[in-house]
Amino acid sequence: MPSLFDIGLTLCWFAVIGYWLWSARNVKRPQRTESRSKRLLAYWLPLAVAVLLLAPGDGIGHGLLRGKFVPDTMAVRASGLLLCVAGAVLAIASRHLLGRNWSGTVQLKQDHELVETGPYRHVRHPIYSGLLLLFLGNAVMVGAWRGLLAVAIVAVSFWFKLRQEERWLAAHFGPAYEDYRRRTWALVPGLL
Repeated sequence: MPSLFDIGLTLCWFAVIGYWLWSARNVKRPQRTESRSKRLLAYWLPLAVAVLLLAPGDGIGHGLLRGKFVPDTMAVRASGLLLCVAGAVLAIASRHLLGRNWSGTVQLKQDHELVETGPYRHVRHPIYSGLLLLFLGNAVMVGAWRGLLAVAIVAVSFWFKLRQEERWLAAHFGPAYEDYRRRTWALVPGLL
C-alpha cells in the first residue's frame, strides 16, 4: 500500500503533467521549431531514462546505483516531498505566466513575447528550475544514487535545451534579450 509520501509525489507529477496537457491546447502557432530527431535524442530520451531510474522499487540498477545516499527516514522523505511540491508549484506558475508563448519544445511562436514577470524577473528558465526541483525531490524520496543520476541526466538535457532557446530568443529579440540575460540567472539565482 502506498504511503502518504508516495501519494503526495504522485499528485505532484500528475498536477504538472495535467496542467501541461490542459494548457497546451491554447498556445500560439509556431513560427520556428527544431527537428523531431533532436527533440527525441536530446530531450525525450534522457527524460525517459531519468523516469525509469526514478521508478519505485529496487529492480533498477545494480551495485552503486541501488546504494542509498540518504537514509530512508520520515524526515528525509518529508524533505523530498517538500522539494517536489515547491518544484511543481514553480513549474506550474512559470508555465502559467508564459501563457500562449509556451511550448514543450524549442520554438519561436508567432507574435512571441518576452515574459519578464514573476519568477522570470530573476530566472530565465524557471520551468526548468521547478522541474529540476521536482526531480531532485523525487530522487531524495527514492534515496538511491540512481535518483541523483536521473537528476544529472535531466539537468544536462535541460542545459542543452535552454542554450538552444537562448540562441533563438537572442536572435529574435536582439538587444532586449541580451539586456534581460545580463539581469537574470539561467536556472538558480546567485548560482547558475
